[in-house]
Amino acid sequence: MTTATTPRPALIPAHIRRHLTGLLPGPADLAPMRTSWRRDLIAGITVGVVALPLALAFGVSSGLGASAGLITAIVAGVVAAVFGGSHVQVSGPTGAMAVVLAPIVAAHGPHAVIVVSVIAGVILVAAGALRLGRVVVYIPWPVIEGFTAGIALVIALQQVPLALDTSTPTGERTMLAAYDAVRLADWSHAWLPLTIALGVVVLVEALRRLPGSLPGALIAVVAATIVAEVAGLNVTRIGELPSHLPMPSIPMIDPSILSELAGPALAVAALAAIESLLSARVAAGMAPTGRVLPDREVFGQGLASIASGLFGGMPATGAIARTAVNVRAGARSRLSAVTHAVLLTAVVAFGSGLASRIPLSALAGVLIATTLHMVNPREVRGLMKVGRSTAATFVVTIACTVLLDLLTAVEVGLVLAAFFALRAMADTTHVATQPLPGPPTRGDEHIALLRLEGSLFFGAADRVMDDIADAEAWVVILRLSKVELLDPTGAHRLAEIVRLLEARGVTVLIKGLRNRHQRMAARAGVLEALRTDQHLFNDLDVAVAHARSHVARQLAGQPVPRRR
Repeated sequence: MTTATTPRPALIPAHIRRHLTGLLPGPADLAPMRTSWRRDLIAGITVGVVALPLALAFGVSSGLGASAGLITAIVAGVVAAVFGGSHVQVSGPTGAMAVVLAPIVAAHGPHAVIVVSVIAGVILVAAGALRLGRVVVYIPWPVIEGFTAGIALVIALQQVPLALDTSTPTGERTMLAAYDAVRLADWSHAWLPLTIALGVVVLVEALRRLPGSLPGALIAVVAATIVAEVAGLNVTRIGELPSHLPMPSIPMIDPSILSELAGPALAVAALAAIESLLSARVAAGMAPTGRVLPDREVFGQGLASIASGLFGGMPATGAIARTAVNVRAGARSRLSAVTHAVLLTAVVAFGSGLASRIPLSALAGVLIATTLHMVNPREVRGLMKVGRSTAATFVVTIACTVLLDLLTAVEVGLVLAAFFALRAMADTTHVATQPLPGPPTRGDEHIALLRLEGSLFFGAADRVMDDIADAEAWVVILRLSKVELLDPTGAHRLAEIVRLLEARGVTVLIKGLRNRHQRMAARAGVLEALRTDQHLFNDLDVAVAHARSHVARQLAGQPVPRRR
């Protein structure tokens, strides 16, 4: 005879195992490659050409040097492409991240950035495992569109010095740098690189309108480079590149500065998550590139930053400009981002001499052409027509993105959107006086039937409660069945009004308090403020009958029951 054994419970619940498994690469990642691998290879080459000078420039502007930017583009680019949550996201160093890192380098030295990159990566990995990547769904439409439009303006402004072959002070605000570049440009020479940049823009746009999927950016850059070489034009080129990549190593962490680096690491992680998630979401809106998995995207960016730090690079994020170039070039799978990293590696190993001859103004033209299509004019027109609050959030987010920084822009946009949302929700909350049901009865004029509709929360509690307090009656019946939200402030103010009315000799009856609100009402003292537990009703007719009997006793001169 055999006895059944009770199965031992799993150490990790099934839903958690499914979530953690979903953070890792799977067969679904390979599916798009079967039909788009040719376009992906071309897109990867195109993005690689565009990413090369950006990686070098962002490395320099961060204070870590050009090689750190290139390392980040290669290492983080591959890791994020494999483990990230978007099929077309291109990751690497970005201007926003360089701005955040520059003060860290100045205060603690380049070595501290490697530590920050690893710590921030660990934070992002934990955030993905804890399902915190879904925070992007709480970012409203006008903030996303404003962020995207602001980024497009920032990218375009960043190209002005390159298009004019003019140098600007490191760390200067983008708009000021563009203004100074125009003001200080030597126009006897600047017209030449500017012509190259504008020519690239025109060529990219012309090729975009042709049938098929020609790699317009790649063709334009090659054409500009050939013209510059054949004509011997005196324009600034990419220049000398690093000759090799370092081997990975575990950074030496000084415990004495860990507490000082914790704050910057958290800020870096927040910026990486927000910028990557928004970039992936923008890419998903530009073309049918598949669903974005936010938790996996955050997880993948964390692994990318850890890997980049171990190789001596900097924290990485999804790069909107390069991702937009990738999508516009026809990418539909992760192969394009991997190809872009492989191309950068090949350039370091074999083609640094040839790539060094590319005019910077040609690459500026590619990015300017890209910004022209980052924002959908139809979306903007629709957004501006929705309402003034939506338009204001959109415009303010753009302004903060251009004038301040990306993280501040998102924060301000969220606060502004939340304020307008709360104000709109408060406007839907009101008190309506209703007639009593059934045939009129003597004394009905002494009964006030008040119906609360909407949300009784901190943004509307005072106004609504003042309307109730103004009721002149012997009995007030509060209908709460249409109250969708009751927060602690609303419940507290309701309790205060009940006590105020009862102190004036007005009997308060509550009808229709929802089950999910009863605990909040009890904790705030609403039920305790009622004269008796029998003044809480679920049926309106019963509540009205009780009120009429109460008024009838008063009209007959009978004593009115006081509080229990």
